[in-house]
Amino acid sequence: MAAKSEVCSWEPHPLHPDGTEPLQQIAVDYCPEACLEERHAGEIHVTYDHRGGARWRSRRRFRPGSAVATTIRAPAGDTSGLNYNIYLSSLEGSKDQDEIDFEFLGHDKRAVQTNYHVNGDGGREQIHALPFDSSDGFHHYAIAWDAATIEWRVDGELIRREERREGEPWPEKPMYLYASVWDASYIADGKWTGTYHGRDAPYVCSYKDVMVPTAKHLVEEDEENQDADAADAPAVDPAADADAAAAAAAAAAGKEKDAGAGEV
Repeated sequence: MAAKSEVCSWEPHPLHPDGTEPLQQIAVDYCPEACLEERHAGEIHVTYDHRGGARWRSRRRFRPGSAVATTIRAPAGDTSGLNYNIYLSSLEGSKDQDEIDFEFLGHDKRAVQTNYHVNGDGGREQIHALPFDSSDGFHHYAIAWDAATIEWRVDGELIRREERREGEPWPEKPMYLYASVWDASYIADGKWTGTYHGRDAPYVCSYKDVMVPTAKHLVEEDEENQDADAADAPAVDPAADADAAAAAAAAAAGKEKDAGAGEV
């Protein structure tokens, strides 16, 4: 696998023929002091330490029929217990949210979990072995989705493809792009991400060259404003990220024995 985003072009692609463009603005839902945006370098850095972590997102939602992509360098050191990620969600914290995600489980930096949720229901986890340590440098992660197909790619290689079956629930809501770093070690008694020790804190997860769908796939301003108050309200409890994951965590832990099934 290549480690540079330059060789992982997502243009053109049948799931998003209109291509992508750089993310221009972000909002930070909580702990903004732990999220550093370096616009001149096209990078976003999220730190987890005694303050907790942070969550950033795009300011606008995107319709199906498009794609997101970024390069990520996972935190160095013993990251056991942490969850760091890049994912799409119609609205984080909503009980009926649609979601498509990449999640890194801190106890194993040579694996990544993919999943998708429909109307708040997940349980579609797959764990994929990676041929590299995700903290050894920047690697490219991308998601493309439309009304019938979802694809996940790592360094340009397809690792998972889901096709909609007739009558099957499917993520159809417009979605924001999110990323966060949080302590998930209490889920499933540490079986999902491991147990957080913090011996190598602070932990920094870096995102570079974040690409989002073109303006054609943006939700119109009047539609967006309907959810503006809910989306822009700061999260009171960073652990809220865990609410959607908790129900699926036990199943995810049980599926580790099938990690090779979706290897890249």
